Amino acid sequence: MKIVVLAGGTSTEREVSISSGTMVCKALREQGHHAILVDVFWGLEQLPEQLFPESYDVNLASEEINSHNADIEQAVKERREFFGPHVIEVCQEADVVFLALHGANGEDGKIQATFDLFGIPYTGTGYLSSAIAMDKGLAKQFFEINDIPTPKGISLFENEYSTNPADYGLEFPLVVKPCCGGSSVGVYITNTQKEYEEALEAAFKYETELIVEEYVKGREFSVGVVDGKAYPVIEIAPIEGFYDYTNKYKAGCAIETCPAEISDEQTVQMQKYAEAGAKALGIEGYCRLDFMMREDGRMYCLEANTLPGMTATSLLPREAQAIGIDYPSLCEELIRLSLKRYEAEHAQR
Repeated sequence: MKIVVLAGGTSTEREVSISSGTMVCKALREQGHHAILVDVFWGLEQLPEQLFPESYDVNLASEEINSHNADIEQAVKERREFFGPHVIEVCQEADVVFLALHGANGEDGKIQATFDLFGIPYTGTGYLSSAIAMDKGLAKQFFEINDIPTPKGISLFENEYSTNPADYGLEFPLVVKPCCGGSSVGVYITNTQKEYEEALEAAFKYETELIVEEYVKGREFSVGVVDGKAYPVIEIAPIEGFYDYTNKYKAGCAIETCPAEISDEQTVQMQKYAEAGAKALGIEGYCRLDFMMREDGRMYCLEANTLPGMTATSLLPREAQAIGIDYPSLCEELIRLSLKRYEAEHAQR
């Protein structure tokens, strides 16, 4: 197949996205596909004679995309259009677009909605479920309505909030995080009023809406859901601190155990919550849900990721590996599921 692996973009997770896209592109080419790596924001200065060549240097393409990282902020200020030159044109020529994007303008439904209008098949769930899952405050409401345990919390809006947690029925320790961020960027665990106010100030630099929720002390887990079925539970134990950006993507910063060393009953329960969470948000194809579990066994769903990372240290590939699905086969399966959804929707028109 002719495949565009779309990566990069303008979010705080740009570099992670490029890493995901590079690995995906290599895997798909190893499988015999004519895959190319494209930066959704920077695009292509000019169209090559062959859009999907048999011979293609993925590393070179990745280096070229990464070379623009320092210029992104300025380019965003100077440009109105999000899609880079020739991006839509190239994607229209592909059999499918593999979305290796993470964060805003990639995982939040905007690109999905655009591609729906252009009739471009893409991996992952549709625009509405992408948007709902990306908004942690909205997702939390969906979890609560569907009896999926989630930490008690509230949404705060810039210039319209109280700095007193008690006004919202909350008490320390508390977690402060951007409403629509990812990869734990801008996430703070606070134990005092001073820390809390500093965290609010810092987090509001990322977004105008924040989530403040009770801190769940315990063990951290993640569960991939593919085609409505949960993958093995994986436990993440950071060597220092919590599972922040560094611990997520720097090798050796966290101990990951899959399948997680918890009881069969706890495994089944967490997998059920993961499947129910994906269903509650209307997620199709694949996703990953993150959990915390207290010492007494109570578990809480934190959030859902509709385009989970596909880097060398990412969790979904580790879970797939635990049931005998290697990385290239996982990429193939994600494409198969997505094309199945696209064909079903197309047939209904």
